Amino acid sequence: MSNSKNKKKALNIIIVGCGKVGATLIEQLCAEGNDITIIDMNADKVQSLSSAYDVMGVVGNGASFSVQQEAGIDKTDLFIAVTESDELNLLCCTVAKKVGNCAAIARVRNPDYTKDINYLRNKLGLTFIINPELEASREIARILYLPTALQVNSFAHGQARLIKFKIPAGNILDNMAIMNLRDVSTEVLICAVERDGELHIPSGTFTLKEGDIISFVAQGNKAVTFLKKIGFDTWRVKNTMIIGGGKSTYYLADQLISRGISVKIIEKDREKCEQLSILLPKAIIINGDGTDEATLLEEGIETVESFVPLTGLDEENILLTLYAKKVSNAKVVTKINRSSFKEVINGLDLGSVVYPRYITAEAIIAYARAKKDSMGSNIETLYHLFDSRAEAIEFSIKEQSSVTDIPLKDLNIRKNLLVCFINRNGTIIIPSGNDCIQKGDTVMIMTTHTGFNDIMDIVKK
Repeated sequence: MSNSKNKKKALNIIIVGCGKVGATLIEQLCAEGNDITIIDMNADKVQSLSSAYDVMGVVGNGASFSVQQEAGIDKTDLFIAVTESDELNLLCCTVAKKVGNCAAIARVRNPDYTKDINYLRNKLGLTFIINPELEASREIARILYLPTALQVNSFAHGQARLIKFKIPAGNILDNMAIMNLRDVSTEVLICAVERDGELHIPSGTFTLKEGDIISFVAQGNKAVTFLKKIGFDTWRVKNTMIIGGGKSTYYLADQLISRGISVKIIEKDREKCEQLSILLPKAIIINGDGTDEATLLEEGIETVESFVPLTGLDEENILLTLYAKKVSNAKVVTKINRSSFKEVINGLDLGSVVYPRYITAEAIIAYARAKKDSMGSNIETLYHLFDSRAEAIEFSIKEQSSVTDIPLKDLNIRKNLLVCFINRNGTIIIPSGNDCIQKGDTVMIMTTHTGFNDIMDIVKK
């Protein structure tokens, strides 16, 4: 895997909060070549992370003017507040905007603020407010709407989808060369294949095999049509059982109920149950221990169509997933908060896995890259896929450049890179070699290269 060289200087970034999300941001933004300063009240966390990633650390209150000055707020390009407190994050960003000339991003998780996010962002002058639990719940919901899929990502404001699934035994795709896929559908593009732990950005001659995990891109409902053609069920779940009554549960249940899906929530904290019953009057709320086998059986885990463990402990979520897969045919989605022991986790049959911290990091990294180089394009959407071995990036083409108005077959495009679609005025084009990128388009690419800032990074230098 190679890195695209940044055309502009590294960004000066301050990150307040050294928890799970903060640590992920430090790791990934450092890898992108930025200059990072971290702030946290916990001296041990600051010391540990500053040593591990060779970044500057400041111990103190991130909302303090003097602390921000010590961290170099006057030279900062981007300020990110991801402490455990929504209110502190908003205050940190407000102070940063007043005393510095920087973009500011706050993590806000409380459902009470959800309806006010746009108002708060505009009034406080923030670049954006991100809610990882809300975004994770949206990802889980997309999977439950299409349970055949292992993962469903959205592009072009929801008009295009990137769908990951595993080729089962006896499927029509087994032993099919990708160039022959046009006999099945001309409206999809297979853009990544994982086989025996290796990731491939496939050419037309690549032959698919049983057990391959593939990602394909298509416009909206055409993805469902394709899955039907190749023999997959495309039913949507009618009901789900959720374990745990935290913020993610509320967001997920609210979305599912709005789409007519019945929701049962099991939570052992009585006070949380009472709160949820007020917030979600159409949900069934059970005050009980969702990690207890007898309780799960009594509440119908054996017959439920989908099962989502959303406890605060990864270990519990993993064990509950394995149990659900043993006793039921439910579609299971597992939320994992930590990134350690990934190889072990990948070796387990957990179905679809969602990492909220990576969702947060991806949105912020996309913004940081666009800020580095926005000469001809901006990054609209970015996803790290296949354990960050591939990136799916959507660029908005703002200006004409050396890659516009030239047939793709005539561009010297890098190896291990595919142009997956062109969105032109709301129409999703699966491109051939004769198609051109034009000013005003958005363009999605899939690549094993990292660090792309601009659409012009797709060609060899």
